[in-house]
Amino acid sequence: MRRDIFQAIADPTRRAIIALIAVQAMTPNALAEHFETTRQAVSKHLQILTECEVLSQQQQGREIYYQLKIDKMKEIDQWLEQFRKIWEQRYNQLDDLLQTLKSDKA
Repeated sequence: MRRDIFQAIADPTRRAIIALIAVQAMTPNALAEHFETTRQAVSKHLQILTECEVLSQQQQGREIYYQLKIDKMKEIDQWLEQFRKIWEQRYNQLDDLLQTLKSDKA
């Protein structure tokens, strides 16, 4: 099943995993230590994040390390950019209104 980036960030545990892996590559066992859940549950989250192409796997000996694919996170930023522009425009309009009101009082 093809998943998208928004499914990856929909769950708070997956967002926490992304934050941890953004700092350094980690194994499933190392990640599981940060959560009050089973290693299998963490593995399921890792599977979803991998399917969403947010994480990549690298085999080192018997361990698998997961690392963040930062380019994939740009999709979120690009999607949010449209809203950022709308809100910046609204804040600028509010700023202009406040300046007008302030000038009228003086």
